[in-house]
Amino acid sequence: MDQLSKERITIRVDEVDSTNLYLKKIAREEHPEEGSLVIAEYQTGGRGQMGTSWFSTKGENLLFSMLLYPSEVVPNEQFIISRIASLAVKNTLDHFTNDIRIKWPNDIYWKDKKIAGMLIENDIQGKYIENSVIGIGINVNQQFFPTELPNPVSLRQIVGSVQDREYILDVFMREFFLLYRDFQQGRREVIEDEYMLDLYRVNDYYWFEDREGKFQAKIEDVLPSGHLMLRTLEGDNVRRYAFKEVAFVE
Repeated sequence: MDQLSKERITIRVDEVDSTNLYLKKIAREEHPEEGSLVIAEYQTGGRGQMGTSWFSTKGENLLFSMLLYPSEVVPNEQFIISRIASLAVKNTLDHFTNDIRIKWPNDIYWKDKKIAGMLIENDIQGKYIENSVIGIGINVNQQFFPTELPNPVSLRQIVGSVQDREYILDVFMREFFLLYRDFQQGRREVIEDEYMLDLYRVNDYYWFEDREGKFQAKIEDVLPSGHLMLRTLEGDNVRRYAFKEVAFVE
């Protein structure tokens, strides 16, 4: 897909419950071109992975959803879409600052603070994914966050100046479709390797917590299914976790 296709649509809304829900409805009714976007100034019901919420002050950040038709992706390997999206956000923010990492599965961190998150929803028909809606929120110009949020940060706080949200979106689209083209041309391993290299807290032992308690481990691998493989310090065992089954101890 040509990211500059004149057939793709861009819908801008002042306020919406969720850009993902809005775009999913359009996808069902109109089947727009791949790469079509819904961009919002504010979301009343912003969502993250596994039911978490996403807070953003109106008009200060980048909130959007993008439509894909990754028909060649089978459901048990759908995490490749998450890898591409998180790498695209990471590579975009690399244009502005250093120390950007991907916290498994697809949160984006600057040092130990969260600067971006995403929610990817795949519509599966039969053996393949019919469409994928990628919702992304990037903290761009927000300076004040609710105290209950554990560790947010914005690009403005990092670099010290107001940033152009449209320019950041343009950079993201370019970075995303460079990676997506690699995937379409069969270079999946390149994407998987880059994702592993850019992971937060990789290549050393850190504290994690699962339902049995806290333990030290290092990231061994992330499977095509998205499962995280951790090698424990005590006992040298490899454990497999799905989303929300294990947490980083901050």
